[in-house]
Amino acid sequence: MNVLITGATGFLGWRTLEVLVRDPDIKRIIATGRTLKPTHTIKHDKVTYSTGDLIDKAFVKRVLKNTDAIVNAAALSSPWGDKSLFKSANVQTQINLIEASKEYGIKNFVYISSPSLYFEYKDKFNIKEDQALPKKLVNQYAITKRKAEVLLINSGLQYVILRPRAIIGRGDTVIMPRLIRAFNEGRLKIIGDGKNIADLTSVENVANAILLSLKATAPATNEIYNISNGAPIVLWDAISDVLNRLDKKAPTQKIPYRIVKWVAQFLELKSRLTNKAEPTLTQYSVGTLAKSLTMDISKAQNLLGYEPKVTTEEALDEFVKWYTTHGKD
Repeated sequence: MNVLITGATGFLGWRTLEVLVRDPDIKRIIATGRTLKPTHTIKHDKVTYSTGDLIDKAFVKRVLKNTDAIVNAAALSSPWGDKSLFKSANVQTQINLIEASKEYGIKNFVYISSPSLYFEYKDKFNIKEDQALPKKLVNQYAITKRKAEVLLINSGLQYVILRPRAIIGRGDTVIMPRLIRAFNEGRLKIIGDGKNIADLTSVENVANAILLSLKATAPATNEIYNISNGAPIVLWDAISDVLNRLDKKAPTQKIPYRIVKWVAQFLELKSRLTNKAEPTLTQYSVGTLAKSLTMDISKAQNLLGYEPKVTTEEALDEFVKWYTTHGKD
């Protein structure tokens, strides 16, 4: 099998490459990204990097030629930003990849979506994939990820869509590093009662789910799957554990959720009226730190054969060790 993986220079893409190259059925991998990052690339005979922009249809056709399957892990992922940028990065790129896949007869299209589609500023537990989505999705990221899902579902291609929750582990440059920066800047406080629970997901578990998806056959194909470690944790306990292990005294001060959400609303309004830059607090980021959200992964277990192999504790441990060497305060 020859595979194209987009977003291959990002956290998930890089760690997915590490898993895919070990599989004997995968003979060649074209890895795309905008820029190569020394900390997030691998050297292997199976892997060829090709930098470029997926908005460029000629580039997409060039990298997809002579491949059998695609993993689209590229996205603009942010709680804030211009609508047109999200549409370009998350929707138009999907259109380009689908069109080229049809032209070349791609056998399987694996799309990395997001459980942000479920978010509603309230506690939600054991969410199943067929549960009705909110009438109004939380932000442009969620809106465009859902549009990309629908495009693939209606494309006629064989597909698997994954919704991995809060990816953590070695190489994480998003979730834990953002929290560490907020702590270093004196901005990190416990929002709400600090007892909200959440799914975290080892990046290696997600990579394994991607490999299973590439090899999936009916009835596992043309389906959407929740992916997590299947072991919800108290979110603030995990955050505190990471900070303490980095010799940073975890916050104990608690601030009522309603107050912080009101501050975020004000900062968002101020940004829209001025420079439109991402505010230091967004309502979505506040909500994810204060509200519980867990997902049912039984569908992935039953149809894909997915089983979490790396525990949350192991994933946090590998992050701490990696961050101690590679992280920047």
